[in-house]
Amino acid sequence: AIITHPSQKPHFRFSSLETSALLLVFSARASPSDEQARCFHTTMEESGGFSGPAGTHTPSGAGTIKRIRLENFMCHSNLQIELGPRVNFITGQNGSGKSAILTAICVAFGSRAKGTQRASTLKDFIKTGCSHATVEVVIKNEGHDAFKHDIYGNSIILERRINQTAGSMTLKDHRGRKVAGRKDDLQELIDHFNIDVENPCVVMSQDKSREFLHSGNKKDKFKFFFKATLLQQVNDTLQRNTEGLRSVSAAVEEDEASIKPVEKELAELQRKISNMEHLEEISQEVEVLTKKLAWAWVYDVDKQKQEHISMMEKLKQRVPACQKKIDEELAKMESLEEKSSKKKGQIARLMDKTLEVKSKQQEFKDSISMATKEKVELQEKRKRATKQIDDKEKQVKELERQIEEINDQHLRNTQAENSEMEEKVKELKRAIDDANDSFLRLENEERGTTDYVDKIQGEISEIAKQIADNERKEKNHRSAINDLQKNRKNKVTAFGGDRVLRLLRAIENHRHQFKRPPIGPIGANIALANADRWALAVEYALGKLFNAFIVTNHSDSLLLKKCAREANYGDLKIYIYDFERPRLNIPSDKLPTTHHPTVLSVIQSSYDTVLNVLIDLGNAERQVLVKDYDTAKEVAFGQRTRNVHEVYTSDGYKMFCRESVETVLPPSKWLRANRLCGSFDDQISDHEQQVHVLAKETEHLRRKKWDSEGTLRSLGETLRLAKKKRSDAERKLASMELELQDLERSIDNASMSLPTSTLDELREEISRIEEDIKHKQDTLETLEVGIEKAEEKVTALKMSFQSLCDSAKQDFETLEDAETELMKIETDRKSAETQKAYYERIMATKVLVDIESAKEKHSKLEDERKVNFQMSYYHITLRSPKLVFLSEQPSNVLALIFLVFNSIIFLFA
Repeated sequence: AIITHPSQKPHFRFSSLETSALLLVFSARASPSDEQARCFHTTMEESGGFSGPAGTHTPSGAGTIKRIRLENFMCHSNLQIELGPRVNFITGQNGSGKSAILTAICVAFGSRAKGTQRASTLKDFIKTGCSHATVEVVIKNEGHDAFKHDIYGNSIILERRINQTAGSMTLKDHRGRKVAGRKDDLQELIDHFNIDVENPCVVMSQDKSREFLHSGNKKDKFKFFFKATLLQQVNDTLQRNTEGLRSVSAAVEEDEASIKPVEKELAELQRKISNMEHLEEISQEVEVLTKKLAWAWVYDVDKQKQEHISMMEKLKQRVPACQKKIDEELAKMESLEEKSSKKKGQIARLMDKTLEVKSKQQEFKDSISMATKEKVELQEKRKRATKQIDDKEKQVKELERQIEEINDQHLRNTQAENSEMEEKVKELKRAIDDANDSFLRLENEERGTTDYVDKIQGEISEIAKQIADNERKEKNHRSAINDLQKNRKNKVTAFGGDRVLRLLRAIENHRHQFKRPPIGPIGANIALANADRWALAVEYALGKLFNAFIVTNHSDSLLLKKCAREANYGDLKIYIYDFERPRLNIPSDKLPTTHHPTVLSVIQSSYDTVLNVLIDLGNAERQVLVKDYDTAKEVAFGQRTRNVHEVYTSDGYKMFCRESVETVLPPSKWLRANRLCGSFDDQISDHEQQVHVLAKETEHLRRKKWDSEGTLRSLGETLRLAKKKRSDAERKLASMELELQDLERSIDNASMSLPTSTLDELREEISRIEEDIKHKQDTLETLEVGIEKAEEKVTALKMSFQSLCDSAKQDFETLEDAETELMKIETDRKSAETQKAYYERIMATKVLVDIESAKEKHSKLEDERKVNFQMSYYHITLRSPKLVFLSEQPSNVLALIFLVFNSIIFLFA
């Protein structure tokens, strides 16, 4: 886009364009920005270019655009550009908002929305999602051609604000103050600077240049020339002036016809005046009353002036009072802030002190806990020692009882009884051995059954996982079959579903409104040379672009968004690209240095625009396709392979290297290759075969699972019986072992041939146990002493802890009081700050405003008094000149001169 300043004359611009060649090159590699264009400004003053018609240098003057600011206008959220004094170049990618800047200038200078050929109404220029848009243009206003320099200053700010319902225009001075807001004021400014945004030599848009270049009709070219050279404007002005002249001539004729009755009436009035000359006395009285009335005006103005002076004095007296209130609140705020600072320091010191106290309290708690733990351990030891002493005493009593039983048993037992008991012991041991063998056998059987049950359960769980996995795979295959069957009927549904069909119908309904019919979806307009081999890789590489549409300009983009809303297609992606641009020719030195194919080499499309978009936005010419994983790593991370952006394998792996970071991404589980498949019938047949195989395998697994579950139920009953038999055998074995122990004890007691030696051994055991009891009692006494010391230590620590808590209680209370006072101080400070802001607001919005208003009214009264005073002396000096010479005193000479001077001024005024 080329922007020159509208204030320059057309002949100057033609000369400038003739003496310079402008070449705009748009990058095919960069992706377009959604927010704002990159702006580059160049002035041609040093090179001597862009001179006037005679080759002389034309300095920048009034009417040149200095700055443009856009807010929520078309694709710009907030853009500000400072322009140079001559020709400015604005470059950027397609759709970045270059033409939006030129459109904003046209809108600012009063162009209609349809006149810009970008929208049908002004509200269409508001950025999507916003409620308003603002265009601000700053115009230089210096030099002899300045427009109302005394009002606007060195610059004029033209602001155009657009809402959803209406719009407004404002003219501001160099300080940003509003000066005018009517359309006539804007038209006056445009006429003064000779700005005609409808003239293609002032604003040459893309559509107008395309219309001029593509028009082969001589009549159209002449119309363009007629408008560009301002001949059309001159012709329109001439026609308007001719019509005005006709209307003025008609009015003159009407006025001349109406003058004749007036002349007759004037003659009649003169006759009446001549008949009323005798009323001279009445005229003189009227003259006297007129003089009195003139001076009465002066007196009345003086009275009003005096009243306003007194009112101004009263208002001025309010200023010190209000300022005093502000100063009092400010002093109060400073005092409260000082108190707050001191109180915060006190709180900080108390916090440090309380933290130290809390640390000591924690130490005391830990010490008390350790002492209590030590006391509890000693009590446990005392308890164990007491229990051991009781056990020893019981052992002594048991041994004494055994001694008595031995003595009694020795007297009762005989040899026959001993033999019989020994025979019972042998039989019982044989029965115990048999029972033990039976128990071990049953235990082994139970263990084996349990292991087998666990194995069957694991097999059932594994079979269930396989069944679930097969069902999931079968569901995915059936979903793929449904998609393929739907895509076989209409391939477009693969790239957006049913909503893309609704969108295409909406586009067809609005087809005549598009500059060029949109192309899309992109995926429906491409095909693969070897679809079955590279479909998955291409889907991974460019799948995000396949659902998008391509339009040729911004207005078509807005219309397509409208169609998307009608079709309930909310997330439609739209790319703006020049349909006239030929297919991009990629130089060989920019292509990957590998023999493997690229995505661009396997893609086919009947639209060059589609291929250009895939190159510009998808880097299709630098995405390499490789068959296996190892080769892909060599191509992606090898040092000799240049110009490689990303590498894709046929099974869905993605590899790329950014600086020194190597990245490998595995195949996505959501990735589908059926959108680009070569034969839908073959794909459907493959999926149906997979479904059939999975169904047979699932049925086999279900039968296997059912058999395993039956086996598991049978094993469960067997395991329950085995556990019951093992438990019965275990109880029987335990009962026999207890019986054997009783018999052996009885035999041992009965077989004592020397009860005296046994009794001695028992007495020695009793003596040893008594000594052990004495030793335990000594240990118990030592533990009692330790427990008393531990209790004393715990008591002392608790007393110290309580003393520390008592001493710290006052500090905690002081801290709470300080925090409460600080909160009150902060509340008072905020209240004082609110009062200060209130009085300042009263001062700014009420007192000072009233004083300024009174001053303005006083100034008006001064002016009115001067006028009335001059009128009074006019009546005195001109109507009654004899009064001027009544005063012959020297002190009144100056007054006389002043009166005559004022009378002369009044006459000329």
